[in-house]
Amino acid sequence: MIVNKAYARAGVDVDLGNTLKRQIQSLVKETHGTQVLGKIGGFGGLFRAKFPGMREPVLVASIDGVGTKLKLAFAMNKHDTVGADLVNHCVNDIAVLGARPLFFLDYIGCGTLEARVFQQLLRGLSHACRVAGCALLGGETAQMPGMYLTGEYDLAGCIVGVVDRTKIIDGRTIQPGDIILGLASNGLHTNGYSLARRIFFEKMQLKAASRMPGSTSTVGQELLRVHKNYQPLLAKLSPRVIKGLAHITGGGLIDNLPRILPTTCDAVIETKSWGVPRVFQILQENGNVDREEMYQVFNMGIGMAAVVAERSARQAIASLQAKRIGYIDGGTGKVRLKF
Repeated sequence: MIVNKAYARAGVDVDLGNTLKRQIQSLVKETHGTQVLGKIGGFGGLFRAKFPGMREPVLVASIDGVGTKLKLAFAMNKHDTVGADLVNHCVNDIAVLGARPLFFLDYIGCGTLEARVFQQLLRGLSHACRVAGCALLGGETAQMPGMYLTGEYDLAGCIVGVVDRTKIIDGRTIQPGDIILGLASNGLHTNGYSLARRIFFEKMQLKAASRMPGSTSTVGQELLRVHKNYQPLLAKLSPRVIKGLAHITGGGLIDNLPRILPTTCDAVIETKSWGVPRVFQILQENGNVDREEMYQVFNMGIGMAAVVAERSARQAIASLQAKRIGYIDGGTGKVRLKF
């Protein structure tokens, strides 16, 4: 075996990287089904494209990160949750089109590879993939000394899923009179963290270990809540019932709902129709944030929005564990907030 002493002195421990990758093979293999071919650690992942029961399978792909939520993971020295966040965020982004996930690829960039951090990240990624029925097909771990602050890293992921062309959910049939349903979020999910960190840690002078006002949780625990995976819930309802789905991420309700609206329709959101979680109230009060801006930066307690015909609303509410949060009106493809 070659001992890479010179490269290690320069900050890149190739041998450690190879050892860690061998150690996590069993974790990764737990996410593999019969469609995954080849061995772990090849130059490319192999996935057999066979989709029984689909007349015209369409592949759906998305790529994302978890933003400055990573700063909380660094501060708390807890890294499995952001791994799960990344997978769930990507799963939701393709679920809005009616797709089920097939496989996931991750990227970890760091200055110095730390065994404990790497193992926690892979545990979070693997667990979330397993729950989502998604193969963790491969990834890249890049050691780049001098690129990152000590103890920090970057994390990104790419997902590929599949949907039968006749079952794609794209919002084309949305019309005035339809009902908007909201599925509850689990906190901030993966958006708005730059502003949230500024309010909690600079304006309010709190620390990650400080108690959240009016709660038994710490600020760090609240902000590291895992981004929900909505795909299992959505899969319970026929795609014929759902006219449109919007994953409420960066841009909030204001910017994400227009992505599925016809240009002749507006989404009217009745903001008093659900209880906004306390964390968002604290952020607005202490950050002196305009209430409309809150609905553009944060999810405000709604992680996924679904549009259904009024006749289907009762069935959809029960299946999706959702609440009616508004309706579709004639307009120009915008969101109107009713306070």
